[in-house]
Amino acid sequence: MRTYRMTKAGSLDDLKIVDEAVPVPGPGQVLIRVRATALNFRDLALLTGMIPAPVKPDVVPLSDAAGEIEAVGPGVTRFAPGDRVINSFFPEWFGGGFNGVSAAAQYSLNVDGWLTEYKVVGAETVVRAPDGLSFEQAAALVCSGVTAWTALAGVRAGDIVLTQGTGGVSIFAVQIAKALGARVIATTSSTDKADRLHALGADEVIRHDTDPEWGAMARAMTEHGVDRVVDTVGAATFSQSLKAVAAGGQVSMVGVLGGFEGGVDYLSMFLSYARFQGITTGSRRDLEDLVRFVERTGLKPMIDRRFSFDDARAAIEHLGRRQVFGKVVIEH
Repeated sequence: MRTYRMTKAGSLDDLKIVDEAVPVPGPGQVLIRVRATALNFRDLALLTGMIPAPVKPDVVPLSDAAGEIEAVGPGVTRFAPGDRVINSFFPEWFGGGFNGVSAAAQYSLNVDGWLTEYKVVGAETVVRAPDGLSFEQAAALVCSGVTAWTALAGVRAGDIVLTQGTGGVSIFAVQIAKALGARVIATTSSTDKADRLHALGADEVIRHDTDPEWGAMARAMTEHGVDRVVDTVGAATFSQSLKAVAAGGQVSMVGVLGGFEGGVDYLSMFLSYARFQGITTGSRRDLEDLVRFVERTGLKPMIDRRFSFDDARAAIEHLGRRQVFGKVVIEH
């Protein structure tokens, strides 16, 4: 089988494809024929050394995948050959609140990831893929879909949700929020993307490139501010998220696309009477809940662009240009 390995983090020149033997599932394990993988900003950051994390030598990249069960090991009753599955982002976090123990094992960091043709994992680390989705669409749920799902936990019909940009999490947040019955205000940087966000269901769209005080603008569009902000950028947008959020609302702190450095206006945070919740993807239970939601609502993940397995590097470089609308996926 063909497998990509990263000899060392820092440059995509060190991403190599190698031939390896197809692994054999042991007790409690399943062999998966990987059919698609989906890219996240985290993958780009780990591969290029943007995140100074101790990446496993010769690691197999990527954390999100969909495929079908090729074979099962002794004692496996959860799945059978031919079943379509997706992996849980954290292989050891099955449910309950987040803690360091449940997140100790992470694909493409200290555990080999999914940019390969076959992979053996514990049967408990994967879930049934939603009916009605392609492998590429199903793979998109693993990180971005679950992150948006947990970032919106508790949102009800009639609430107002603010999303930022057109990356994977943001697009999922628009789709999920609309399916929940919320009003969505989205930000973006171009007329074309604004039109596409409207077509996706966003009720209002603000151009943050021409309206840098978009937080105050979003607040002015409402009676009291927005109930939930899905902040995917971080330090560069936090002050505007703070201006937009309603008293008693929540800022779901999802990403760091805008970098790690930034000051905090503590007085404004204190006087906002809002909650500030860090979001770390989700557990296997969260993924299972999302799968049911997708099937019941008919939600279709938005794919920005598909690449072949041989063009995996081009896929990563495309994501790095940050001009996406939805998920970048690789077909295996």
